[in-house]
Amino acid sequence: MSGHFYYGDNLAVMRRHIADNSIDLIYLDPPFKSDADYNMLFSGPDGLAAAGSPVPAFSDTWHWGAESSCEFDEVCRETPDVGAKLQAMRTIVGECGMMAYLSRMTIRLIEMRRILKGNGSIYLHCDPSASHYLKVMMDAVFHPVMGRLRSEIIWRIGWVSGFKTRKRGWIRNHDTILYYALGNDFTFNKEYIPYPDGYRRRDGSLPKGSGIPIEDTWNCQRADVLDSIMIKSFSREKLGYPTQKPLDLLRRIIRASSNPGDVVLDPFCGCGTACHAAAELGRDWIGIDNTALALPILRARFEASDMGAGFAVSGTPLP
Repeated sequence: MSGHFYYGDNLAVMRRHIADNSIDLIYLDPPFKSDADYNMLFSGPDGLAAAGSPVPAFSDTWHWGAESSCEFDEVCRETPDVGAKLQAMRTIVGECGMMAYLSRMTIRLIEMRRILKGNGSIYLHCDPSASHYLKVMMDAVFHPVMGRLRSEIIWRIGWVSGFKTRKRGWIRNHDTILYYALGNDFTFNKEYIPYPDGYRRRDGSLPKGSGIPIEDTWNCQRADVLDSIMIKSFSREKLGYPTQKPLDLLRRIIRASSNPGDVVLDPFCGCGTACHAAAELGRDWIGIDNTALALPILRARFEASDMGAGFAVSGTPLP
């Protein structure tokens, strides 16, 4: 297993350092267009020590301006097939924060199309803030290279807090994971939930096989426990990173859509859960992030595991 962390803007890193058709699996958990700022709950030198006050982690607020306009223009100029869809999106939503977000995501999805192998897979983790728009743009980016939506996975986050129950209206309790695969020869290792004790088939006979195949709704039955660690104050995984996802979620995705020795990329690696899971499962990995907190947290979690922190690093976070 080999790993490489790049500090910097993922668009620049992908263009400069990642070759065409070289990645087997991409998982990205980008900003969700939540229009909020997020803080780390810990800020010690190793990224794990308790702090007296929160430390800014990243901002998920968006505004249409010179940078987003430049990215929009580049998409339209360099990839007209995708640019036509992005132009249509601007007609729908206008020059606003959502359009800035979609322009920034689309130009990066185009780079992911370039580096993904012809039988590769990509999982984009999002929520209802922008999932419907992102699905349209993913269709625009991946359909021309024989990529299509294979599943819209619904991940139930877990139990509902007392605060959420006071909402007027239906309570949101899920994220969406858009799963696309290229071609017809993509990797997929079917995942199963073990049969529960006493399980019988409809005719009363004992079951045969590996278990109950996992559906596209996750953490929605007793046998499939995959709660968000952010709702568990007692979780041993918790690193204090505000959008941290559970290792079991990434293990499931990586086991299903890659094989040992494959290369897994997380271009918004944050606290490194995908990198950790990939290394643990014998995959090579690449993580990219432009927040100064990402590298110390990643090093700390690898050092705390039995894998050690012997991965390559390129780029230096600004102080």
